[in-house]
Amino acid sequence: MNTLEWLGTLTAIDTTSRLSNLGLIETVRDDLQRQGLQPWLSTNAEGTKANLFCTLPDQAGGTQGGIALSGHTDTVPVDGQPWTSDPFRLTEREGRLYARGACDMKGFIATAVAMVPEFLAMPRAKPMHLALSYDEEVACIGAPVMLSGLRERGIRVDGCVVGEPTSMKPVVAHKGLNAWRCRVHGKAAHSSLTPRGCNAVEHAARLICAIRDLAEAWRAEGPFDEAYDVPYSTITTNMIQGGIAMNTIADACEFTYEFRNLPVLSPAEVQARISAYIQGELLPRMRSEFPGASVELENLATAPGLDASEQAAVTQLVRALTADSSVRKVAYGTEAGLFQGAGIPTVVCGPGSIEQAHKPDEFVEADQLAQCERFLRQLAHSLA
Repeated sequence: MNTLEWLGTLTAIDTTSRLSNLGLIETVRDDLQRQGLQPWLSTNAEGTKANLFCTLPDQAGGTQGGIALSGHTDTVPVDGQPWTSDPFRLTEREGRLYARGACDMKGFIATAVAMVPEFLAMPRAKPMHLALSYDEEVACIGAPVMLSGLRERGIRVDGCVVGEPTSMKPVVAHKGLNAWRCRVHGKAAHSSLTPRGCNAVEHAARLICAIRDLAEAWRAEGPFDEAYDVPYSTITTNMIQGGIAMNTIADACEFTYEFRNLPVLSPAEVQARISAYIQGELLPRMRSEFPGASVELENLATAPGLDASEQAAVTQLVRALTADSSVRKVAYGTEAGLFQGAGIPTVVCGPGSIEQAHKPDEFVEADQLAQCERFLRQLAHSLA
């Protein structure tokens, strides 16, 4: 199948993160096996989701080194979004290809998989690898499992291109992502007897305001990096739930917050500041009202930022192939930081615009896929 046929096949498989991705992974696996390759899978504990890693050996049969092409197979939901066409049926209108995941990031995967026969026919002196992951959209859960498998199998990769939508322009840095759940426990009472209770909602609000103060300090004081589209670290509280009735002092409140840190800012330091406020200010106030009051913190997601070396061979190669020397850094996260943390120099570059990701009527332009084909063809030739 060509790129468009593969994109139609991949987008027809609903791989929303809450569902299994095995249908997609097995479709790709079977096609690679028919070409004489030996892909291997690494799964989650339940066996309902899988990563796929496949090496395309060099002309001498070598499997070590070379470049990996990486993409995540899961997508965000379409629930409640006003799509004008079926999100799981690829639709072309005026040079745009519409479907959930067309941009983020099945367009890159479709291009890479479609070009495997061409890659295999090239006289390459170094191997290429396909690395497809699960659950990137829910905290980059799958990639660490795959990277652990690489270590166990002794597979060495010289560099990686993560094909997130960047309009085929190299991205050399992005922020880290850290998500936390906070549970505040107070004491219930009738709202007419407030001294007998400890209002978890109100005390949670104090912590939320302290988190907002931290966000405002970063915005005003930095650290800054003007190469980013948002040039400072950010932190927000986006979900909250608490209380059972209007006339009952709330004994519990739960909220989530996330922060996206510049690579120069340590996530541990950020969390230490929040914990210090809880221990030093919030809990003493709560326990003056109710000695049994408590606050629980649970880490929901941690994905490291990316800060690619300009001296790395893969960075220089991608810059040369795209004829782009701009220093481009972004606020959104990818799996690139995980590959870099595993000792694999990594750059982000793929078809489509991040502005289309997660939206109704998500699309990738056909011209972007054609650019991606040219880029991957040149990349493979560079390994000759």
